[in-house]
Amino acid sequence: MSEIAADRAAAAQRDLRLDVFRGLALVMIFINHVPGTVYENFTNRNFGLSDAAEGFVLMSGVAAGLAYSPLLRKAPWWPGIGRVWSRVWMLYLVHLFMTAWALAIAAGAALWLGTSHGLRVNEVQVLLREPLGFLVGVPLLTHQLGYVNILPMYAVMLFAAPAMLWLALRRPWLLAGLSAALWFLTGLFAWNLPAFPNAGGWFFNPLAWQVIFVTGLLTGVALRQGRRLVPVRRWAQWLAGAVLLGALLWVRVPPVGDTLNHLMWLANQNGVNRFFTITDKTFVTWPRLIHILALAYLLSTWGWVRRACGAAAAAPLALLGRNALPVFAAGSLLALSCQAIRQAAPPGLALDTALILGGLSLQLLLALVRDRLALKKW
Repeated sequence: MSEIAADRAAAAQRDLRLDVFRGLALVMIFINHVPGTVYENFTNRNFGLSDAAEGFVLMSGVAAGLAYSPLLRKAPWWPGIGRVWSRVWMLYLVHLFMTAWALAIAAGAALWLGTSHGLRVNEVQVLLREPLGFLVGVPLLTHQLGYVNILPMYAVMLFAAPAMLWLALRRPWLLAGLSAALWFLTGLFAWNLPAFPNAGGWFFNPLAWQVIFVTGLLTGVALRQGRRLVPVRRWAQWLAGAVLLGALLWVRVPPVGDTLNHLMWLANQNGVNRFFTITDKTFVTWPRLIHILALAYLLSTWGWVRRACGAAAAAPLALLGRNALPVFAAGSLLALSCQAIRQAAPPGLALDTALILGGLSLQLLLALVRDRLALKKW
């Protein structure tokens, strides 16, 4: 079988687990982005040390490895690089679109709902305080609004993906080692990309988050070649399960969590670098990284997970996952709208239910329409 035929065969045998879990991550991201509802208590971040963002970036790396690795297998390189970078440009435009609408939602809530809360949070207030710096920082990606700030990190990852893929296809463990070293040094010395006009760096620090993306990328390259990156081993499954159980106890059992948090605080007070003593999202410190890797490994080794993802009940999640970028953009803006409504309306379970179910229904409708239009075009 030729390389082209092999690639087509691999593409035809689409693994629904990737679509379903991306869809599930999008659902949980939307719920988490409407803070304060009762439904927020049931998302995965309440049962471990990572959340849906880590899972989404990991699966984005898998998808990039599956989709783009054949393009970087051999010369000429520029067609493959151009295809990847055209996606980067799309991400940049979508990010600017989301930023503009996030500002419009905050302003609209102040105009028509009588709540100015959205103008005082999520870094929108910088527009009022330093308008010139804000207008420079947004297109340069040095200023990002809360709840719509993950795409810049993903764009940086994808911009570097051609070089990553070239190395992944030839020296995969070298790429893994370089990625782990960069993650470690970034956390140890608090490296980050610059922010302006605010001080500090990016909330989703690409220098740290690349370790999750690269893990997914290497996984996708291996899957494209018909193999697993990490073999299924019973002892590894038990180890991953132990990590997940320990994380569950850490976050759900107060005596355990209080003890572990106190031990980490004592270590920090005695000079241990904060990279080892906190659970930090910006730098993906070790508790978050180990947790998402253990979770991904265990889910990928259970046969019943594959069967469940192929069931009819999982089809809506797969639909969301196949249309991840437009669904994520729409879900983020709907979440900001829901935040504004919750600020203006009397709180209650009925309102929260209407907002969450209504927002998810609109995202599902968007995915369905886009799926049908894409099929018709094909």
